[in-house]
Amino acid sequence: MSIQNWLLLTYKVPPEPAKKRVALWRRLKGMGAIYLQSGVCLLPKSDDHVRHLKMLENDISEMKGESLILETVALDRTQEDKVVARFKADRDEEYKEFLDKCDDFDGEIAKEIAANHFTYAELEENDVDLKKLQNWLDKIRKLDFYGAPLALEAERRLQACEALLDDYAQRVFEAHDENR
Repeated sequence: MSIQNWLLLTYKVPPEPAKKRVALWRRLKGMGAIYLQSGVCLLPKSDDHVRHLKMLENDISEMKGESLILETVALDRTQEDKVVARFKADRDEEYKEFLDKCDDFDGEIAKEIAANHFTYAELEENDVDLKKLQNWLDKIRKLDFYGAPLALEAERRLQACEALLDDYAQRVFEAHDENR
């Protein structure tokens, strides 16, 4: 059994200004950290995470706060499994949100097809929306350290959205007589 090393950050920052506390929370969540409790979060150990946490440590100090970064391991396999499950659950929440946006994308395309609305402007708008979905899934993937259960479904749904847009684009081109 290989031992998973984590980085544990504990911090305490002044309550005001709240926007600095929120920015700190967002940065940690943006790195994929899980919160064990308020002001205590965990990340898998990597050089990138060490570097970012050291920068955050400096930011916390500038906020007149206190922080401590520790390297840690779980007491046993059961504890490690609990932590990994938390990471997976956080990513699955993001994948669920992503899947909801895929549903919205599908609905938008279906609405345009039902209305026979095949314009370049609509195609461009939907292409922008697809790029947002692609970028969003890339961000989630980068934070999916342990392979969350919904990852494969999210991947399939993105491919379906891409195929749907390709089909819609074909209809736009045909409506404008470009493929003849």
